Amino acid sequence: MNVSFTPAQTAEALPYPALASEIEALLRDPGVVVPARTVQALAGGGSLFVMPAADARVAITKLITFIPDNATRGLPAIQGDIVVFDAVTGQRTALLDGPTVTARRTAAVSLLAARRLAPRTDGPLLIVGAGVQGRSHLEAFHAGLGVQEVWVASRSATSADALVQHAHSLGMRAQHVVDADAALADCPLVVSCTSAQGIALRAKPRTDAFVAAVGAFTPRMVEWAPEVCRWLAAEGLLVVDTRDADHEAGDLLQAGINVSALPTLADVVRDPAAQRRSGPVFFKSCGWAGWDLAAARLALQR
Repeated sequence: MNVSFTPAQTAEALPYPALASEIEALLRDPGVVVPARTVQALAGGGSLFVMPAADARVAITKLITFIPDNATRGLPAIQGDIVVFDAVTGQRTALLDGPTVTARRTAAVSLLAARRLAPRTDGPLLIVGAGVQGRSHLEAFHAGLGVQEVWVASRSATSADALVQHAHSLGMRAQHVVDADAALADCPLVVSCTSAQGIALRAKPRTDAFVAAVGAFTPRMVEWAPEVCRWLAAEGLLVVDTRDADHEAGDLLQAGINVSALPTLADVVRDPAAQRRSGPVFFKSCGWAGWDLAAARLALQR
């Protein structure tokens, strides 16, 4: 088998609830090996990511570029592919669309974290940032948690309105809100997925909130004000996706938080009782090739 998946076929092979379950299975698999990713700065200000991962049966390499200002060119910020190999024979078995996998696996990781950690999952869901990740998280929380109401905040009114209309097409209640900080008081589920070029949220979430912060995935990027992150550390629970966040979680690093002391999603999956406590939950997601390996495993199964 050597299949090249179109973006639509890639999406069809990766339904959010099943992908979240496959990610959980991967975190329990002792045979998974994920080396540190290579990030090469590009002349135009973007980055080239080379991200390998393997288990006993499947090996992948993710090759994508991230160009933050590509919207001004009418191009997506993320472009590239995931190349999938048979780990025993070395044969290439599939080629998955990189941007589609990135969008869906990131949202599925947030979905898994919410399943495990959210104090309540009924919504409304506040999405801050109405781009590709805003859309994928809306779909994932609707499909995987049954969320029926979403509020959308974005610097672009056009993008916010488009995401609201997409929510309506899914049968959800949805509205465009101008003040994301004010909306935090009414939304126990929050996803921040901005371009992370500056602080987007300065207010405190609810004490029963679950926050998935996905926009900032380098030390220089930031979405949440440092004082809010420090408050969350004192009053609630901070969890990172993997140990790679120790040197990539811009929101937390800029707040002076010792990220290496925080539990990971794998810790939560393996010992959920140890992570239970009252107060808000802040899940910081920076990305990991293991999530792409989980997507490849699921795509090959289906």
